[in-house]
Amino acid sequence: MGKVTVIGLGPGHMDQIPVGIYRMILEAGTIYVRTNQHPAVKELEQENIRCLSYDSVYERLEEDFERVYPAIAQDLLQRAQTEEVIYAVPGHPMVAEKSVQLLLENTEGVEVEIAGGKSFLDDLFAAVKVDPVDGFQLVDALDVHPDALNLGQHVIVMQVFNSFVAGEVKLSLMEKYPDEHQVALVDAAGTREQHVTWCPLYEIDRFDGVHNLLSLYVPPLERDAQTRSFETLQYYIDAITGEEGDVWIREQTHESLLPYLREETEEVVEAFMEDDIDHAVEELGDVLMQILYHTNLGEKEGWFSLEDVLEAINKKLRRRHPHVFDGVIARTPEEVDALWQKIKAEEKRQEREDENR
Repeated sequence: MGKVTVIGLGPGHMDQIPVGIYRMILEAGTIYVRTNQHPAVKELEQENIRCLSYDSVYERLEEDFERVYPAIAQDLLQRAQTEEVIYAVPGHPMVAEKSVQLLLENTEGVEVEIAGGKSFLDDLFAAVKVDPVDGFQLVDALDVHPDALNLGQHVIVMQVFNSFVAGEVKLSLMEKYPDEHQVALVDAAGTREQHVTWCPLYEIDRFDGVHNLLSLYVPPLERDAQTRSFETLQYYIDAITGEEGDVWIREQTHESLLPYLREETEEVVEAFMEDDIDHAVEELGDVLMQILYHTNLGEKEGWFSLEDVLEAINKKLRRRHPHVFDGVIARTPEEVDALWQKIKAEEKRQEREDENR
């Protein structure tokens, strides 16, 4: 059985490589590196360490980036059949290293050992002078999903290596954060070339060149500033309906709230009929408020919770859209309707079977 030993080169220069890892490199004499665009690689080469990089794979598959890491992993696995392979990556092998994850998932019987390294995270937090004890999220700049961000935690966006990528990140973050929110661009954290630039979020793409060690630090927002967060809405509703909250809402029942739900729904319809988008936004919020009143009341009574409602709708959406998630073909509204009718009929049949058990 072959073996690949994965080591981390640390966030910057060679002096950040752990002593044990450095000794392993010296004994090997030859290592495979994901990229030679790293300060430590150049310094190792000056010490006569042979560093064979996969930069050519990046260049060859530039137009098909999704194939880069699988190609690197496959080459390493093949080499491991005939030689002891040491594979070096920037930072720590278990921090945002897709090629390493693919190696660990291999089904070719190759042993993969993670020897360690130093992550850039410690140096980044030191650079911006924050303690991440409240929690943080690490996000790849090429895969930012605004709805998955926790605005009350520290967020680090890594691999913001040029202004184009920074621009895409900016647009994604501005869906949740204020344009003026102060953030930090941290280049080469922990190295002699470390540079920290604080600026408003809307300015983060105003730089030139390629920066392979550039990350973005986004501080958490205070609760009242998280106005685009569903969690904030839940927090407000819980406070309003709590023991120390609003007296009126605490006296309501599902039945007494129904006229308000009907009224708010009618106002949504009216707003759209009048093509008044601002009003529609406001009224949709009022409908959502009524829904949360009902789920909160249901939870207090022990009948159901918001999580029950979410589970029901998520399962239904997944079940009724096989043409979106499962490759079922439905190209026209008529085909979609026929598919829906078939699915709903199957749901009713299953319900009858469950009732007869």
